[in-house]
Amino acid sequence: MPKTEYPIVDTHQHLWDPKRLNLPWLEGAGSHLNRKNAIEEYNAAVEGLPIASAIYMEVNAAPDQKLKEAKLVRQLIDAGTYVTSAAILSADPGSPNFRDFVDQFESHAWVKGYRQVLHGGATPPGDCLKARFINNCRHLGSSGKTFDLCMRPAELKDAVRLADACPDTRFVLDHCGNIDPKAFFAPNDPRGGSNPNDVARWKKDMAELAGHPNVVCKISGIIARVPKQWTPDDLRPVVMHCLEAFGDQRIVFGTNWPVCNAGGTARQWVKALQQITSDWSPEAQQRLWSENAKSIYKLA
Repeated sequence: MPKTEYPIVDTHQHLWDPKRLNLPWLEGAGSHLNRKNAIEEYNAAVEGLPIASAIYMEVNAAPDQKLKEAKLVRQLIDAGTYVTSAAILSADPGSPNFRDFVDQFESHAWVKGYRQVLHGGATPPGDCLKARFINNCRHLGSSGKTFDLCMRPAELKDAVRLADACPDTRFVLDHCGNIDPKAFFAPNDPRGGSNPNDVARWKKDMAELAGHPNVVCKISGIIARVPKQWTPDDLRPVVMHCLEAFGDQRIVFGTNWPVCNAGGTARQWVKALQQITSDWSPEAQQRLWSENAKSIYKLA
């Protein structure tokens, strides 16, 4: 195995088959999403990569499909023939039925945590700071489950306040806080997107969020926003600031497949990140690619 290739735990694997699960948002999605993207397609997409294990990430299914989604994932994991070994299920801490849903999985080791996407139209800024949301996130901490934060970059201060209110709950910040890597481009870059103000605010908020030891940063998602002509160096500033803020013991890797395909394939994303991290110490690289995920999610 080359020095730059280590076993990978993919902490952000999306899978779906529209014939088996209702995902209303697919109707307006691109052709790379509005199709079957199940385990067979994932296996083909990551063929040749050293994927040792993967954690299924909920796919924002229709509200009445949440339990069905969990059952489908359980069947996949129980088959024992795929890399998928655990799951982050869909559950809204703002819902009055939240505890009834999550408590049925409290003793299920394959369920590592939950996520409710916070950047949609139904979740305005500050939604995660309501009393019920906070109390239910605290409940997750008491049962040893995580909560993924997938939110607008302008609302990272909400994440800071939530993490502060729930010190015993492990939060995982998805997609480097959803910053657009093009914001780092030079003002004269013909590809456009330069936004120094967004960069400054994101850096400040990420540093503040990283000050909470119960928050982990997921290095994922950013390739979906790159322009048609891109290089690993376009992603480097985001990755390096996440490392600087969170350190090499609180970062994990995710492909965000198949959403990543909006900018590049899973293989391209892995190869780009391998290049970006090639001068990190072997220990830091191993932590990013697998060791931190094994520890945080208690993977075998």
